[in-house]
Formats: sequence, structure tokens, C-alpha cells
Amino acid sequence: MSDDVPVTATVEISLREAEVLGLVGAHLSNAEIAAKLHISVRTVESHVSSLLRKLNVPDRRALAQRAPEPTGGGSAQAAPVLPAPLTSFVGRVSEQATLSALVKSHREVTAIGPGGVGKTRLALAVGAQLAADYADGVWFVDLVPVDEPELVAAAVAGTLGLGEQPGRDITQSVIATLTDRQVLLILDNCEQVADGVALFVERLLATCPRVTVLATSRARLMVPLERVYSVPPMSLGVDGAADAVLLFEERAAAGGSALNTSDRDQIVSICERLEGMSLAIELAAARYQTLGLDGITAALSHPLRMLTGGSRADERHRSVRAALDWSHALLEPDDRALLRQVSVFAAPFTAAAAAQVIGLDEFLVADGLARLAEQSLLVVTASPVGTAYRALETIRQYATERLAEAGELVDVRSRHLRWCLAQAAELAVARPDWRAGFDAVADDLRSALAWAAHEPGQRTNAYRLAEQLAELTFTRTLISESQQRYEQAAALAEDPGSAATAFRDAAAVAGCRMRGDDAYRLRSAAADAALRAEDPASAARDLATIAITAYRFANMFTRKLPTEETDALLAQARELAGEDPAAQATIAVADAGRALHAAVTTVQGYPGTTVAAPVALAERAVELTRRRGDPLEESVALDVLTGALSWAGETFAAAETTQRRVVVLSSVPATPSASHELVEALAEAAEGSIGTGDLVAACRWAKQLADHPLLAEVGHRATSWLLVADALAGSFDEVLSSSVRFLDTWRTDVPIGSLGPAVAAVAMVHGLRGDQDARAEWQKVLDQLGTLPEVTYGYGAVFDTMLLLHNDQVSEAMERISPEPQEVWKWVTWIWHHWYVALRAEAAVLAGRADAPDLVAEARGIVAGNPIATTMVDRAAALLDGNHEALLTTAEAFGAAGCHYQAARTKLLAEGRLRRTDQ
Repeated sequence: MSDDVPVTATVEISLREAEVLGLVGAHLSNAEIAAKLHISVRTVESHVSSLLRKLNVPDRRALAQRAPEPTGGGSAQAAPVLPAPLTSFVGRVSEQATLSALVKSHREVTAIGPGGVGKTRLALAVGAQLAADYADGVWFVDLVPVDEPELVAAAVAGTLGLGEQPGRDITQSVIATLTDRQVLLILDNCEQVADGVALFVERLLATCPRVTVLATSRARLMVPLERVYSVPPMSLGVDGAADAVLLFEERAAAGGSALNTSDRDQIVSICERLEGMSLAIELAAARYQTLGLDGITAALSHPLRMLTGGSRADERHRSVRAALDWSHALLEPDDRALLRQVSVFAAPFTAAAAAQVIGLDEFLVADGLARLAEQSLLVVTASPVGTAYRALETIRQYATERLAEAGELVDVRSRHLRWCLAQAAELAVARPDWRAGFDAVADDLRSALAWAAHEPGQRTNAYRLAEQLAELTFTRTLISESQQRYEQAAALAEDPGSAATAFRDAAAVAGCRMRGDDAYRLRSAAADAALRAEDPASAARDLATIAITAYRFANMFTRKLPTEETDALLAQARELAGEDPAAQATIAVADAGRALHAAVTTVQGYPGTTVAAPVALAERAVELTRRRGDPLEESVALDVLTGALSWAGETFAAAETTQRRVVVLSSVPATPSASHELVEALAEAAEGSIGTGDLVAACRWAKQLADHPLLAEVGHRATSWLLVADALAGSFDEVLSSSVRFLDTWRTDVPIGSLGPAVAAVAMVHGLRGDQDARAEWQKVLDQLGTLPEVTYGYGAVFDTMLLLHNDQVSEAMERISPEPQEVWKWVTWIWHHWYVALRAEAAVLAGRADAPDLVAEARGIVAGNPIATTMVDRAAALLDGNHEALLTTAEAFGAAGCHYQAARTKLLAEGRLRRTDQ
């Protein structure tokens, strides 16, 4: 530290921002950057805006000039994102060399030592020295603000610029990003969350073979592969070149007055008194201008009290706490009060924020903060809202204990809590820069909540803050923390009704995370709380909702719920519901879901009218929920109705129902429940439009899905139906661009069967383009799903047949799609039925089969109303009749329907240019 602390600190950018910056420097467009990084164009625009602000440049051209030079491979190399020390690094040559060698030869190194010995500065120096050895950068994570072990991964994710990915916890999201990265991760100040760090590091090292961890802590982490390095105090002695002496001279000279050579002995004496502790030396040197060496020596001659008094103080902390005691004693009373009161801030804070918490005039507070910064007790940092301050953790802990000694802790903490509640309420009002605002105060919100949760008198405020933090973290896509905060709010609620509401919200977030077992547990807890609140109707809705979730999202559960269990839940729900209309509506939805589940799982042949009862029950459930004016429950009922209609073969009615569902949800605020419903509704709307041949609408719904914030980090789920729609439309460049993002996430996650159509679509596109190597690679991806009937008889047959017909391999195409639709109805119903029968008719015509006229006539009746499938059948009929003019007419019809590939194929057929490869 020094007296001349700069007003601005280094600009820190995230891993993703560094990648975007490098690609801007390579003059790529936002669309090209999105394709290269597997993110949406909207996300790229957000990163570019952030970089313009952080780097304070006016336009994209100036931003490109700030990009790092490309590496030999031609791609941008992200510069290490390390905090720039406010003062120079002095000495430590031997220590730096030793620690660097350890980091090079071990996967995990922990630099240990007491507070103030210089662990952080040494780690930063080593990180800067080794930056060239790590292709994906050196990343520094300050864990000081983290006071809960389970939030360690969130802190790392924040540094890397990551959000949580639905279906994974935040640790899994970090691991997925770093799986194939060559990174040095510096975890600083691990001691207060050592257990959390140990668990995180152990998982990280086990799954990310190219990641190295350098941790600083006051004690070892006790993790596998750990190599411990004890950071010694700075070297002492009469030698003027001793590191401690050099540090004192450099910091004292920074104040504007150089020391004389004749002062060396006195400096050595001071450094010995301070036991070579770098923080203590810097604090002492910062006072050189005002006290001189004699004054410093005199101050150190007074008996030094332990910070907590007597023998309870750890011996290894003695010199640092003594130096802080001494430095604190030299402050004016008002400045002492200010230092201890601002210790409640966990993150950098402004003078305005401090004034609100302390209750003083902002000008007086700003003046006092400046004096504390001059005494090196606060560090000045850059902030989007102006000058901000922070205390080094050792000083903050010291000041907090002083706050308690003064009897002010509860009062100041309470005012800080009220300030946090106000900040959270302000953030809840949507505004363009709210994310940056949340990131700036998030650590303070967490810190205030951690304190208030254990203060009986603050239970109501703690509940409010937990709820607010749950909402904010969900919107910030920190969804595992959101679930945790909702559960915390439920535990803090003073009445069971509020607890039930919080449990329901937590269950909804669990649904967004694809954690069915958590959703079950939390909904059950909500039901129990509702019963304690003497609200049996709400408890009935909770129990029925568990059954509905089991029917709708069976794949979310690690344990498949047996029918007997869901039946028991519904039976209990009926007993509790009474005549309550809301409970009766929810039970009606559950009854429809149960009936559909039973019909689909028990029927052996084509379902025909066997799903008529589920359709009727679902229609009744839709009507009941619509009357109640509950759009979320109406969406659930519409989803069940969509399923019933699709199994009944009512392709157009099912597609129309999916669009009704999106409309119902369009005006609902983005709560966890609404977000989960909307993601599912958009996916089904895209599916339904594909099934009815409305590719323009399918692409529209799929693009909305791909841009949904909840799926920002889940490329395969986000882009799945967009890939299918674009492939069928013939938008092959878009397919190749989006497929990069899809594959990136697929490779770091468990393969999901419902995403198989996208993989098959991309494989087909590569085949249509004649890239057999790329097609084979995507076929290997599809093979990861195993032998699924959907691949053999459903979408796999559709995409394979399109490719075979493209290559004029009509015999193979006919064989691939030979089963009658009624034989494979389970795998072609709704989405693929029309495509299947139309392609089958065309293959029969091209193969010259005797039954081709019958297949064309049959197909025409099935696909009526589907513009693309109807045109495919018309094309088959034109080929059968040898009607060249009618064939050209179908080309125009394909173009009007947005099916560019089929339009081009038709023209080739008309010109007789397709080759026969099966002869």
C-alpha cells in the first residue's frame, strides 16, 4: 500500500468478454462472433456494450484497437485478467521462483501463511509470470466477499463471466466451461470458506485435466494433489538489500520523500519489530511523511495490544494486528468511527452508500473516506457509479471487531440491512443496467442476509431480503442460488402461509433446473406448510401439482414415480380440496394427465379413439383454469391437451393449442414458474408448426426459444428446434452456424434423447452438402443416444429418406421408409406424420412401385392442410403423371411456403438433372 493510491484501478473483464474482444479485434461481425462462441447475437451485443463501457471507448473501431494481438494460430488470445496492484511488487525473487516452479509441476498449490504476510501479492506476481504458459489465461478469484461455502463456484463463475446452465448446478456449469481449457485459476483468501473451496477444487481437478489451481489461504485445503508452500515473512537483516527494507523504502518514497542511506539501520530495526510482515511494513511506511522514522519508532515502542486481547490471539497474527492497532490509534476519533462503520460493506461502496448507512452528510463521509484512503486503510477502486472504496479483508475484519467493541454492531448492521433492502427493491424495477447494479451489491445483499438470518429481531427483514435475493438471482440466471434463497425464505417466514409460497417458488426454480426430485420435495414441503396454515385447498393443489409434474416431465426425476404413488397423491388432494374451485381445477388437470399417461402406455396398436377420454378431460381442465383467470395453470392444462390431441392424430388442433399456450403466457411476468412454462411452450409451438408445415412460424418460435435468457448457457436445448426448422427449410448456412453452439453444450452434458431430431437434421444437412466426413461425425453424436425407435422409425427415417432421395437412391429410400404409418404411429405421430407419409409416397413413385398411385392418394388425404407436405404429394403426383407444368408449379409453392431446399430440388427434378446412384 502507499499514500498516493490512484483514483482508478485496472479494468477487469470476464473470460467471455475477453473472447468477444479478441474477435472484435479480428473484425468479425456480431453474427460471426455468436457462431464462433456458440452464443446468441443478443448476448454478443450485450458483451460489446459492456466492453465499450468498461474500456471507455466510443465505438467498435476503437474497441477493436484495444483487442489483444492474435496468436500465431490466428485467433485472439485473451489477456490474463489479473487485478493490477496499486503499488509495485518488491523483492520476493526467491519466493516467486520457488512458487512458480511448484505451480508448473503440480495441479494444485496452496500458498499458506498468516494474514498480511503477502500471499496475494506473491500469487499475483506468479500468475503474471506464468501467463504465457496458459493458453486460456490466468484468472483471479477473490473469495473475500464469499461467506458461504456453497457460493464458491458462483464466485468463480462470476469471474469467468458465466451464468448457471439449467439442468446443472453452478459448479457443473464452471466445469463444463473449463473442461478443455488450459487455465491457471488463482483462488485468493480461501480460509473463511475452506470447506467449500476444497469440494469445488476436488471436482474441478478431477474433470478438467488442463486446469491448475493456485490457492492462498491461512491453512492448507486438504485436497488431493495439493502441494503446500508456506509464504515466509519478508527477509530481514542489516543488509540494505533485504526485501523488508526495500519494501519500506519504496512505500515511504511513494509519499514524495526519499530516505537517506544513513537511515538504513533504523529502517531495519522497524522492520524487525514488525517481524517482516508486509502489511505491517506498508502501514508503517505510509506514515513516514507525517511521523518520520523517529515517530514511527516511538509509536512502536508502546505496548502493543492484541486485537481480541490476551492469549486468545493467534501468535502468527500478532504483528499484523499490532500494526493495525497502532495505525488505528493514530486516526482522529471521527475517522475511527467511520472505518469501523464502513466495515459492514462486503463489496466496494460509494460515499453516497456509506452516508446512507451511517446517517451522515455525504460530503463529510466522502472527506473522511479520502482521509482513510490516504492512510492506506481503504483502497480506491473504479465503479460505474463513481469513486468507490473497499477495505482489505484483514482491515475490514479488524474494523468489524472494533465495531462490536464499541457496541455499535447491531445498530450499523441493521442500517446496512435496510440499505440492502432498498437496493434490492430498486433493482427489482427493470432497467437497462440492472445486472451491473446487482453484481455491484450482490455480496452486500448476501452478507446482510447472512447476519440477519441469525438475528431474532431481524427475522422479518431477513425473510424479505431472502425473497428479494431469490428473485434477483433467478433473473441473473444464478438459478441454483435462487432455489437456495427461496428455501431460506421459507425457513425464515414467520407464518406457514408465506413459507408455503416460498417453497412453491423454490419448486418452480427446481423445475427450471430440471431437478424433479427437488421439485417433489419442495412441493411436498409447501403442502405441509399450507396445512399448518389451515389452507387445505392450497395443500391439495400442491399435491396434485406433484402428480402433474410427474406426468409431464418424467425425465426430470432420477427416480421414476410409480403410478401407485401419483394415485395416492391425487387421492389425498381430493380429500383436501373440498369444493374449492382452484383446487378442483388443478385436480382436473392432473386427472387429464393421468388418463393420457394410462392411454399411451397401455395401448398396443394405433390409439385411434383410445385417447378420446383424455382429450375430453383435458378440454374440461382448460376451461376450468381459463375461468379462474390463472394463465400459468391454463398453460399446464393446454400442455396436457396438446399431448392428448397429438396422440389422437389431431396434428392441426395440437399445433393450434401450442400457440394458444404461448399467447396465454405472453403477458405473464418472468417468474420461475412462468419462465419454465414459456420455455416449454415455445419448444412445443416450434414442434407443432413443423408438424403442420408452417416453417416460417416454426423458425419464429424457435428463435424466441434460442434467445430466452433461461437457456443462455444451454446451447443444445436453446437451438434444438431452430436447427430442425432451418434444416427442413433449407437454410443450411444458419444450420451450420447454430450447430456449433449446439454441439459445444452437447459434448459437456449427458446426451438428451429429446434433442435427437436436431442431431439428425444437422447430419442430413452435411449429407446434402456432400460433406460425408462431417455427416459421419454427427452420426456418431446421434449414436450416443443408443438404438431409439424414434431414430429407427421416426425423425431418423424422415431425415435419412430426404438425403437418400436427394442422392436419387430411391430403392434405399423406399426401404428406409417402408413401414406403414400405422405400424410406427408412436414415433411419427404429430410432428413427423405428414412428412413421413409424403416422403413415402414420393419414394414409391420414384421407385416405380405398382402401389404408388394408392400411396399418393392416401397421403393426399392425410396431409390436407399442410402446405409443404401437400406440395410434396402434388410433386409426387406430377412425377407419376409426367406433368412437367404441374411439377414447376410445385416449385413455386415450395418457395411460397419458405421451403427453399424442396423448391430447388423440384427444379432439378423438372430438368432431369438428379443422378441415379442406386443403379
